[in-house]
Amino acid sequence: MLEYCRKNEIDLRADEPLSRHTTFKIGGPADWFALPDTAEKLRGLLQFAAEREIKTAVLGRGSNLLAPDAGFRGLAVSTAALCGCARTGETGIEAGCGLLLSQLASFAAGCGLSGLEFAQGIPGSLGGAVVMNAGAYGGEMSFVLLDSQVLTPAGEVRRFALDEHRLGYRSSFFKENTGYVVLSSRLELHPGERGSIEAKMADFAARRREKQPLQYPSAGSAYKRPPGHFAGQLIEQCGLKGFQIGGARVADKHAGFIVNMGGATAEDVLRLMAHIERTVLAQTGVALEREIRILA
Repeated sequence: MLEYCRKNEIDLRADEPLSRHTTFKIGGPADWFALPDTAEKLRGLLQFAAEREIKTAVLGRGSNLLAPDAGFRGLAVSTAALCGCARTGETGIEAGCGLLLSQLASFAAGCGLSGLEFAQGIPGSLGGAVVMNAGAYGGEMSFVLLDSQVLTPAGEVRRFALDEHRLGYRSSFFKENTGYVVLSSRLELHPGERGSIEAKMADFAARRREKQPLQYPSAGSAYKRPPGHFAGQLIEQCGLKGFQIGGARVADKHAGFIVNMGGATAEDVLRLMAHIERTVLAQTGVALEREIRILA
């Protein structure tokens, strides 16, 4: 692995703590941690690992992820360096999967293009947002996505049209079919006045600061919205706001978030989530579905 990455100029680190690469700030060391800076390097690296039966995980920016305390026995790959961004035509943007959504939204605003204002404060990368069909404040990726360049499990790179993504509420073809990696995506926006776009983004940012526990590490919303309900309201209704196990706590500001109060372990988070789910089911009859991805 080391020789291959040195030869192909891929940033490779041994025993790299995953807590440094997840927004939860939780996770033990990965045997190998790689940061390829081109799609071709990523493709070659995954093929190299597959041929040698090395377990791999593509992490993106680690914003919706809980990494185990024992770390990851294999190769963890970050897409953070795949962050190119360019305007295409009058109203289009193409960007790499590792670009932060906040940076993408700011780029669009600078181009006088509207449609991505909702993404300004969503943590994580474009690739992760496509896989999760991320959304907020009435907007979501399916409204602006045109198509994506995708690496298939067979090692082929092909263009997926919008309908092939099968985007739904926090779901997609890629979420249900592991082994596919979104490399880049093209977005179709519409012209707008830069000042108005930036004002709308600032309003969304202010709302997030007011309602979400942004001062603590977290993985974003812990649960999907149950049909006819809001997860945070159900958790609060069950008296769990502020409930804590170890360093993991149900956020006081918004019960839909689990936050790391300092020194939280993955085990703390998993025990807390299990308690939340049992309590909500027993008291309300609603089964919560986790939105946080558990790395295994």
